[in-house]
Amino acid sequence: MDEGMLEEGPPQPDTSVSLDTAVFVFSLFDTGALLFLLVYYVITLSDLECDYLNAQQCCYRLNLWVIPKLAAHLLLSLVFLLTGHFYLFLASLPLAAFLVREYVKVPAGNFGVYDPTEIHRMGQLKAHMRDSVIGMGYYLVFFFIYLYCLLTHLLRSNPVPKPDYADDIGL
Repeated sequence: MDEGMLEEGPPQPDTSVSLDTAVFVFSLFDTGALLFLLVYYVITLSDLECDYLNAQQCCYRLNLWVIPKLAAHLLLSLVFLLTGHFYLFLASLPLAAFLVREYVKVPAGNFGVYDPTEIHRMGQLKAHMRDSVIGMGYYLVFFFIYLYCLLTHLLRSNPVPKPDYADDIGL
């Protein structure tokens, strides 16, 4: 055999991760983290409702996570836009707009989205609880949509090579 010729073995599977796989795995982790955060919101708000926490403690704990929640959702929307998943980007826009509006709409003089002096007025506690539960439902539905997208992408990409049966029949 010539020195320049190498023996060809069986085809090796491609071990690289495609961009779509990385996007869907990131979206699953991001959505899972946001789900846990919204469960924390619901628990904290229900503790305030049952007087296990005072309003100042509750609002401090919730306001601490408003910007990370907004950043995580906007980052996920940006990733979908940059990778060409326009339907998923459009599906994430309404919640992104709601979160930005909620953050920008904070009146001057308030401590944040959750203000201890106003949380018991005019049903704000119930409204915040409702918004958190709706957000949990949104992220729960989209967690399974992203999981479906990941699985269909992995099945379509077929990372396992098909065996070559030509050797078995003597060709």
